[in-house]
Amino acid sequence: MTFELSLDVIAPPARVFAFVADFTTMPRWYAAVRRVRRVEGTGGLGTRYEVHRDLPGGAVLNDLAITSYSDGDEVTFTSLSGPTPFVYRYRVQPVRDATQLTLEGTISAAGLPGPAGHLGPLAERLFKRGMRDNLGTLKRILEQ
Repeated sequence: MTFELSLDVIAPPARVFAFVADFTTMPRWYAAVRRVRRVEGTGGLGTRYEVHRDLPGGAVLNDLAITSYSDGDEVTFTSLSGPTPFVYRYRVQPVRDATQLTLEGTISAAGLPGPAGHLGPLAERLFKRGMRDNLGTLKRILEQ
């Protein structure tokens, strides 16, 4: 599944980028993410993380890395191992009196146990709704 979601955040672009480019902030705003540990790097290209998530079917572990990085503009996180392979690319752009945050992503249900791995379109709709909710939480945090 491929998707794109955008929202305007009333916060400076540098603040928005710094927050989303640091995957360790994810447990604060991404409902499925329970814990994140940086295992290599200091941020930027090649930085690797260990991500503990709760998915339908139980707790899972993903290893991921920053696979593209343009400071202040764009960061891409790619899962290297674990179920539900994904690529999330966040872009930050100033617009009017706000910052536009765009998330482009691909994710697969591969690796989910039982029927959850075969839900197809229903899983896609649920995922998109969950991502919109997550981004709403992110917006509230950044606008405080």
